[in-house]
Amino acid sequence: MLELGVKFLISYFIGSLMGALVIGKLRGGVDIRTMGSGNAGGTNALRTQGIVFALGVVIIDIGKGVIGAGVVPELNVPFIPLDPALSRTWLTICCAAAAVLGHVWPIYHSFKGGKGAGTFVGTLVILSPALIIGVILVWAWILVVSGFVGLATMCAAVALPIYLGFGLELETQPLFIYTVVMAMLLIFWHRANIQRMRDGTEHRNTSLMLFRRKNAGPSDDES
Repeated sequence: MLELGVKFLISYFIGSLMGALVIGKLRGGVDIRTMGSGNAGGTNALRTQGIVFALGVVIIDIGKGVIGAGVVPELNVPFIPLDPALSRTWLTICCAAAAVLGHVWPIYHSFKGGKGAGTFVGTLVILSPALIIGVILVWAWILVVSGFVGLATMCAAVALPIYLGFGLELETQPLFIYTVVMAMLLIFWHRANIQRMRDGTEHRNTSLMLFRRKNAGPSDDES
């Protein structure tokens, strides 16, 4: 359990390195949490700072998931022996989750971070890269139909465990459980978006919609 606890914390600390704030400091102290939607994610970065800034944010946020799930579980931490009773699969899952939690509640930034989507995708690069294409397709379809980035993110996350559930086997159970938990958390983290959609005040990317409606709102800020 010592190995699990230490590596979970390492992944959490890595996840707490916010791409938006790292790039912001390099750009002279820009904090996008005080701009647009106030979210430290790639969409708000794109809308408030432009494509180059947003690309840097996305690369860092996805990279945290890759490192948390792909590097940390294999680390030889000094004075921390490998636990032979600990499942390597579950260790990887826990480290992946820790990186996402660090992104949402970063210890370095007053526990005010993003909504975890980018870092979650980064963990999938390690856990099951074949799923990423499906995630992107679902996300893109919901986005071009609805114009809501938050809704597209939630639908893509929910689609993962549904897809895995149809062909669930023993070796895929940890991944299935992970995607179920992440889907529920992503919905919870987007609860403000859900409320705004119910109120009819949610912003949307009308320029990306296939069936654009008149008098649609401005671009969505959440990711």
